[in-house]
This record gives sequence, C-alpha cells and structure tokens, in this order.
Amino acid sequence: MPRVIGIDIPDNKRLEISLTYLFGIGLHLSNEIIAKLGLDPDMRAQKLTQDDIARINGLLQSEYIVEGDLRRQVQNNIKRLINIHCYRGMRHRAGLPVRGQRTKTNSRTRKGKRKTVANKKK
Repeated sequence: MPRVIGIDIPDNKRLEISLTYLFGIGLHLSNEIIAKLGLDPDMRAQKLTQDDIARINGLLQSEYIVEGDLRRQVQNNIKRLINIHCYRGMRHRAGLPVRGQRTKTNSRTRKGKRKTVANKKK
C-alpha cells in the first residue's frame, strides 16, 4: 500500500478514489492534484513510483491543509464557538444538531441512546 502523508491509501483502487481516503481530500480536489502532477486518474495506486508518491506528498504539504492539521483546525473552530457562547457553540456543547435540523424526530444519533416509547394501553 502506498503511504501518503502517513496514511496508507488502498492500492487496488483508481488513483483518484485512493486519494480521497485522506481527510480533507474529496473527489474534486483529488482530480485537481492529479492534474497538477500530470498523473493518470485511471491508474491504480499500486502502480505509483516512489517519485510519484514523493511529489504527491510535497504538493499536499505545501499547498493544502489535510489530515492532522485540518482536524486540529476544525476542532479549534468548534472550541472557539463554544468559548464565545454563540448559538452554534451551545448546540455543539449539548450534542444537538447545529445547522437547524429538527429534533423532534431524526436526531437520535446526536442526542444519545435510543429510548423506546411504550405503546398506548387499550
């Protein structure tokens, strides 16, 4: 398995899909990186040479924020929202949906363990 920025990417998938296994890289950004480096998007990741891997690593570290740095940045943004006591910060703190979703139904995954509701007795 090729190792890019400390993460093993799957070697039996196409290169454009394999790069999306890195946190912060989606399909669009993956295609952009491949085009900048002049690689074939249909090539399997196992066919990458050490030189290609080094070029990918260099490009990702110099031009993009990915993996640990991006995770840290996201966590700092959430902590900042919590510290300034804004509405979004309070929702994060309470474990509730932040972006206006309903909570009467459909937010079980954020509110905690599912509680069964008893049927009405006849």
